[in-house]
Amino acid sequence: MTAEVKPWKSIDEQVEILRSRGLQIEEYDRAKRYLKRLGYYRLSGYWYPFRRFREADNSQAAEQRRDDFIEGSRFGDLIKLYVFDKKLRLLALDALERIEMAMRVDVAHLLGERDACAHENPNCFHGNFSIRIKNDGKTAHQKWLEKYQQQVRRSARTPFVAHHQDKYGCLPIWVAIEVWDFGMLSTLYDGMTFEDKRSIALKYGEPNGNKLANYLRSLNFIRNVAAHHARLWNVNVVDRSPLPGGTYWQQLNNARPFFYFCLMQMFLKVICPTSTWGARLAKLIDEDFPVVGCGAIKVGDFGLTDDWRSWELWT
Repeated sequence: MTAEVKPWKSIDEQVEILRSRGLQIEEYDRAKRYLKRLGYYRLSGYWYPFRRFREADNSQAAEQRRDDFIEGSRFGDLIKLYVFDKKLRLLALDALERIEMAMRVDVAHLLGERDACAHENPNCFHGNFSIRIKNDGKTAHQKWLEKYQQQVRRSARTPFVAHHQDKYGCLPIWVAIEVWDFGMLSTLYDGMTFEDKRSIALKYGEPNGNKLANYLRSLNFIRNVAAHHARLWNVNVVDRSPLPGGTYWQQLNNARPFFYFCLMQMFLKVICPTSTWGARLAKLIDEDFPVVGCGAIKVGDFGLTDDWRSWELWT
């Protein structure tokens, strides 16, 4: 039997629910404005760490949260956390745009020398991608091409797409990259031969092309979180990458977002060596992460290590 759906609540009722559970509402009207603009459910992800833990004998139950708040929890603090997270998402998207554009060109330049329409030529890829039949009767390359053609059709009225389709019947790969999304890029890179992947990976200081493919998949996950305005600062990363070689990398937790910000910085050090992106991340952490009296949140939940600023990666 399906459980009864929770009843609708007015904005005033929502504020009173939070207040009754122990959240300090410093400015009633301000709280109402945020609930109207962002919604109760979205904000609930930011007040979740402020909720009390259940008292239980077994460790699993002890990790569950109660509805009421830790003493000293304030609505203003969770809004500061939301604003910090918003700025963090924008910073991530700034880096990921540059990485996506550079990787598109890397792939197109390498494969395009071999065949102007290499993305459509199965002979340009590893057999696991272009020959091996999956359970649905198609190769991974065929499924990629289906998605690619969908993107081309959606862009059919775009002048550069219409021109190349009408005149040549195919978008050369250096043009086709303009209709790819990050997921399509990471999938196609993963389907390249070992030699081709390694050739591109070495540019970014990674000798293993398969590892770089993992990095791109994980960064695509981060990109989707940021682009859909979801909570990023302490998200549990589902599509995790292996740690690169090197001493300081081994200190990081690949389930935490900061590891993937380190990967972004690794790419940016090559793509934009004079970029201030790393300094902007440090400034954001220093100036915008809220320090709360109730101790409900800590910047370590982002995945930071104590000595990260001294790493060559960030200097």
